[in-house]
Amino acid sequence: QVQVVESGGGLVQPGGSLRLSCAASGSIYDINSRAWYRQAPGKQRELVAALTNGGRTNIADAVKGRFTISRDNVKDTLYLQMDSLNPEDTAVYYCNIVARSHWANPFSNYWGQGTQVTVSS
Repeated sequence: QVQVVESGGGLVQPGGSLRLSCAASGSIYDINSRAWYRQAPGKQRELVAALTNGGRTNIADAVKGRFTISRDNVKDTLYLQMDSLNPEDTAVYYCNIVARSHWANPFSNYWGQGTQVTVSS
C-alpha cells in the first residue's frame, strides 16, 4: 500500500501565500509523476500543477505565474507554493502520486486525504 499525506492548508487573506507539502510512503518501487489537484464546492476536481520524474511541469492557466510546484529530492517531499492567493483559489487541495509497488506492476493513482485552503478577508 502507498500512503499520501498532505499538509499546509489553512485560512489566508487575499494576496497572501501558503505552501502545501505532500509526502508519500509505503510500498513504492518507483514514482512516475506527482501532482496537485483541487476541488472547490460544487465543482469538479481539477489539475493545478504536475511534475514528472523528468522534471517537466504542467501548470494550470488559472494559477500560472502565482503557483509553483517543486520537489525536495532529499526529503522526497512535493511542494506547492501558492502566492497572490485570491478567493477563487478556495478549495480542498489533493496530492496525487502515480506509482507502482513492483517493477512488474502497472502504475496506479494514489491520493491524499486533502487539505483545505480558504482565501478570505
